[in-house]
Amino acid sequence: MKKQPTKYEQMLFNALIKEGIDVVLGYNDGYKTVDIAVLDAKLYIEVDGLQHFTNPKQILSDLQRGHFSDGDDFRTFYTTNQLIETHCEEIARALADVCRTLVVSKGG
Repeated sequence: MKKQPTKYEQMLFNALIKEGIDVVLGYNDGYKTVDIAVLDAKLYIEVDGLQHFTNPKQILSDLQRGHFSDGDDFRTFYTTNQLIETHCEEIARALADVCRTLVVSKGG
């Protein structure tokens, strides 16, 4: 069953759409579901709570989970709910520029 996006995932998703980026919310890559995917840029975006950055067990779990993306040429960008709450538009603009660069660099 697909989980409902958090407020912060939805905020960033909407901001990326506003920037003209083709994004998928709650994308399943066959092993895990990532918060946001930009498929043409081969970029996953995870919007996480503070425990993903302060809890050693959670950090180890995330590292192991991220390892499953190693073979598919996708990069993962991690940000926090707190950053999205205070800097959503700025982050979306920066990510949009990065996505455009990644698409151009792969010849897309």
